[in-house]
Amino acid sequence: MRKLAIVIALALLGTNAFVSAQTPATPAKPKTSTAQKPGTPKPATAAAAAKSYDHALLRPALLKDKAPETYQVKFSTSKGDFTVSVTRAWAPRGADRFYNLAKHHFFDNGSFFRVLKGFVAQFGLSAYPPVNAAWSKATIADDPVTQSNKKYYLTFATAGANTRTTQLFINLADNPRLDGMGFAAFGQVTDGTNVVDSLYADYGEGAPSGGGPDQGEIEKQGKPYLDKGWLKLDYVKTTTLTPAPGAGTATHKTLPAKKTTPKP
Repeated sequence: MRKLAIVIALALLGTNAFVSAQTPATPAKPKTSTAQKPGTPKPATAAAAAKSYDHALLRPALLKDKAPETYQVKFSTSKGDFTVSVTRAWAPRGADRFYNLAKHHFFDNGSFFRVLKGFVAQFGLSAYPPVNAAWSKATIADDPVTQSNKKYYLTFATAGANTRTTQLFINLADNPRLDGMGFAAFGQVTDGTNVVDSLYADYGEGAPSGGGPDQGEIEKQGKPYLDKGWLKLDYVKTTTLTPAPGAGTATHKTLPAKKTTPKP
């Protein structure tokens, strides 16, 4: 699975999205520790991990259900709950992919591994290496951009044309520069925006540019890698997929966002 952090970071700076990784103009690298801390959970055994995910996720080619015209996904996270409302007409391919991932609990136990204040909260790497390996080349074609990347809108990350797989980001501010680069929003957070705003962000940019985790290592090692040095990252406990009110009727109307009190 391609590393997607640099694409979004450079988009914010208005720079060519396909140049090699450079050190962005961001605050100094936060201090982190890669040493195993007392009380850190031990890495799960292969047998235990195998029981922790839907094995249908190992066959991406079969997970191609068409999504309803509108639907909702509730994220129960370590910080509280928030809900994403999806309108398929905004970006049909992206909406279908997200629907299938949520339906089979791809996001369960996965972390918000790259949270940059005032920019994006990125997630969508599985906690389980075999699942990441299965989806690494399961790309979908681009969708036309019909919605701007407004605050709280949900969009797939990309490493270039037609490279979307499983990584997504929630816009933490209005990011109109991303529109012209092909980032097609397909849903928005309509409940629990306070929870999204409170996701842990102090690690900053991902390695090697900042103090956050390396995406490649997350793919290869899963959650045990994050438990070694990034225990404060918030994560998804589980997702609940439901038809949205008015399912079956596509609409481009922006839904009002509701706020809930985030957990400490």
